Amino acid sequence: MTQEKFANRIAIYPGSFDPITNGHVDLIKRGIRLFDEVIVLVAYNPNKSYLFSVEEREQFIREIFSDNSGVRVDSHSGLLVDYLKSSGASVILRGMRAVSDFEYEFQMALMNRRQTREVETVFLMSGFKWFYSSSKLIKEVASMGGSVKGLVPENVHRGLMEKFNRRTGSRV
Repeated sequence: MTQEKFANRIAIYPGSFDPITNGHVDLIKRGIRLFDEVIVLVAYNPNKSYLFSVEEREQFIREIFSDNSGVRVDSHSGLLVDYLKSSGASVILRGMRAVSDFEYEFQMALMNRRQTREVETVFLMSGFKWFYSSSKLIKEVASMGGSVKGLVPENVHRGLMEKFNRRTGSRV
C-alpha cells in the first residue's frame, strides 16, 4: 500500500468567527504547531446577518496574529472544497467542544470528502477553558450587558463594546 504525503502542510480553519473567541485563538495556535500554515477562512453566507462585517472579522484575526507568519486570513462565500482546491490546501481543521458537536462535524466532514477525495478533516478537541464558550453565546451575553472579558481577545472585546454601545468601564 502506497502512502501519499501531503504536498504541503496547509490547513484551512473555516468558520464565521462572528466574533472570534479565545477558544478559536487557542485552536489556531495549536494548529500552527501541526501545520506549516493555517488559513483562517472567514466564511459568510450573503443570506445571513452577522454582528460584524467580513472585513471587521478579518481585521480582528489579522490583529491577533499579526506577529505570526504561519497564519493567513481570507474569506469565502462558496463551497469550502472549492476554496481548498484553489488554495492548494488539502486539510480542514475543525474544533470540537462536546459530543453534541460531533454529529454536525462528522456530517460536514463526510460531505466534504464526498465532494473531493483529496480532502482530510482533522479534529482538535477544545481546550478545557473554552469548552462552554461559543460566538453565539458570547454575543448574547454581551448584548445583555454581561461580562465576556477573558472569553474573547481584547480587540474583539472593544469591538463588542462598541457594537453594544458600552463604555470601556462597563461589565462587558
